[in-house]
Amino acid sequence: MSVVEPPPRAVAARSRLLRAAVEAFAAKGFTTTTTRDIATGAQMSPAAVYVHFKSKEEVLYELSDAGHRSFLRLIDASDAPEQSPALRLRAVIGALAAHHARDHVWSRVVNYELDSLSPEHRAAIEVMRKEVAARVGAIVGAGIADGAFDVDDPKATTTLLLSMGVDVARWYRESGAMTPEQIGEFHADMAARIVGARESDAGT
Repeated sequence: MSVVEPPPRAVAARSRLLRAAVEAFAAKGFTTTTTRDIATGAQMSPAAVYVHFKSKEEVLYELSDAGHRSFLRLIDASDAPEQSPALRLRAVIGALAAHHARDHVWSRVVNYELDSLSPEHRAAIEVMRKEVAARVGAIVGAGIADGAFDVDDPKATTTLLLSMGVDVARWYRESGAMTPEQIGEFHADMAARIVGARESDAGT
């Protein structure tokens, strides 16, 4: 059975609506934002949202799904299992922090509007969030196993490492003193210190 691809105009319209929704949710919050706000931001008619999405909540879910898939792809791209745990941790945490700065508007919506999702959609996103934590936790575990990391509570440490990167989306602004790349490097340094990595292992 062949899969029917949506026409290019429909794909472009959905993209415009999603971009407008990100800006609206970030500025006003999910609850306060109306579908009219989203359509206006996309320079489309008020009914346009319902042509492409069943509800405002489905718009948020699509944004959340795409955002969390991007986090997983970023970990895949930055993690090199053949390297030492310290270098792997620096690479992954640095990449995630830089991403949350570079795409801070989208990332803020993705991470801070989870409670606005339906139970079914929230559960689907939680699967990906647990996978992100599992992949970072595996690096922390590898460092503990080979004696490179000095960590008393692996789970709490993993949560801390991820939380400080996520929080970048909340406070980062383009007018700030640090670029996304500098923020990534700073977080990489902090991650190495948090796990007690030796400087020779961490590449510093």
